[in-house]
Amino acid sequence: MRTLVALMTLLVAGQGARAVDGDREAARAAILRQQEAFRRDDAAAAYAEAAPAIRSIFGSPETFIGMVRQGYAAIYRNRHFAFATDEDRPDGSRAQGVHIQDQDGTDWEALYTLERDADGAWRIAGCRLRKAPGARA
Repeated sequence: MRTLVALMTLLVAGQGARAVDGDREAARAAILRQQEAFRRDDAAAAYAEAAPAIRSIFGSPETFIGMVRQGYAAIYRNRHFAFATDEDRPDGSRAQGVHIQDQDGTDWEALYTLERDADGAWRIAGCRLRKAPGARA
């Protein structure tokens, strides 16, 4: 009986790990789709990856991409973009860290927040950007 309980526990834990990995990959895919859209100057595709609350703030793809160009140049155009640590948050959202190097060679750290849309897809709800510790001013 103990063996059966232990086996069932392992199976359930394994399914939970696969679900977390699936969420991680789906959330990262949303970020990568937005990055590719920025590279193509495709405002509509970049805007589509934003959470509804973000879309309501900016109102149009053109306003949104203009804000990103102006305030998040390292996100908009970069030399290097690599995923770092991530975590599930108690409220059901996800946090995803990213290491970025901008066009001038300055290193940055971004922390994306993602939440599920009504259709179950991960959407970008926010991004905090700061110079990496030790990066030149």
